[in-house]
Amino acid sequence: MKIAITGGTGFVGRHLARALAAAGHQAVVIARGVDRRDTAVRSTPGISFFQADLSDPAPLAEAFSGCDAVAHCAGINREVGAQTYQRIHIEGTTHVLEGARSAKVQRIVLLSFLRARPECGSPYHESKWAAEELVREAGLDYTIIKAGMIYGRGDHMLDHLSHTIHTLPLFATVGFREQPIRPVAVEDVVDVLIAALVQGRLSRQTVFVLGPEALLLSEAVRRVAAALGRKVWIVPAPVWFHLVLSRFFELTMRVPLIATAQVRMLAEGFLEAAPFADALPADLMPRRFFTEDQIRKGLPEPGAFRWRDLRCIS
Repeated sequence: MKIAITGGTGFVGRHLARALAAAGHQAVVIARGVDRRDTAVRSTPGISFFQADLSDPAPLAEAFSGCDAVAHCAGINREVGAQTYQRIHIEGTTHVLEGARSAKVQRIVLLSFLRARPECGSPYHESKWAAEELVREAGLDYTIIKAGMIYGRGDHMLDHLSHTIHTLPLFATVGFREQPIRPVAVEDVVDVLIAALVQGRLSRQTVFVLGPEALLLSEAVRRVAAALGRKVWIVPAPVWFHLVLSRFFELTMRVPLIATAQVRMLAEGFLEAAPFADALPADLMPRRFFTEDQIRKGLPEPGAFRWRDLRCIS
């Protein structure tokens, strides 16, 4: 099969592209070409690269031509310049759907967020929900995947925790009373995506995807530190403290240590979907636990944050 992937050079997109190619399918990776963290994905056998953003349905239709399905994985967790939630999550999804219809692609799979919902006071959550509603009402065969905290090679979580622990082995809890999380391995998310894209499963369903184990973020941090062979000190801190930090990091870092939307996510926890979504069938339920061995598979090259991580330097 031939599958198009928006946000194809992003974290989940490139894992999905490689898995599809390894299984003998064709993957069309669609992206602006800005993300240079893993340029090898563009030249991997079975993967073709198409440079386009989400601002115009015409080039998207060209990229989708001949494809059997579209995986809409493009998204942002902070707004930078023209890259706003409105333009990427809402208008971008509108253009993806228009492009799919023009290219006569009948199936779309949307990667959304576990607690995306309307009228909650968070532009990130609300725009992700608006994208879900657009997909449900588009008249195409669809699957919406509401995923929790996804981790793996090239992610935000393990990457930043690793560099933080190497820089300053100190972690502040998000709130004095931490909310549980259920980290899910990117490989498990990719398995669900492929089941929907290739096998046509989960048709016209909204499903949630969470890891098999509930734990506190501070416990997850300790496991990452153990996998690195380093110690970490954990101190309690209120949510407002992280909101202040997030604004500072968004202004100063290329990829913020934590974004405002992520503070909101962590303050709510990653334990259940909101609104309600269907559970996965038993054979698609994530089975990879957040173990030290699993963590090591996803860790970046060891090292502290550097000057090049600052926006003013980069």
